[in-house]
Amino acid sequence: MAAYTKEVFIQGVTADGRTFRPSDWAERLAGVMSSFRPGGPRPGSHLGYSPWCIPTSINGVKCVVVHPDLRDYDAMAWDFVMNFARDNGLKVSLASAPAAEQPGAKP
Repeated sequence: MAAYTKEVFIQGVTADGRTFRPSDWAERLAGVMSSFRPGGPRPGSHLGYSPWCIPTSINGVKCVVVHPDLRDYDAMAWDFVMNFARDNGLKVSLASAPAAEQPGAKP
């Protein structure tokens, strides 16, 4: 039986249904979180997204997918991302994916 990990999806839609602005908010948030990664920050790590905080688009809605390993690595970083969502009234949902598909998972 495969192990499952719950990821948090922060959606670029407010509780009242409005599209969150600016349009590049997901890339900005993920960029701020780029140094929080397995093995810690490395030279040049700011040039790519962390596997624990990834911007994406689902059905035309900007989202940031946050992996629970971020919480284990740095609780303050996790709180920052979750507080960003709460403070801006963004929709947050959980989704499960097989652990083998998670960042850093071994097949």
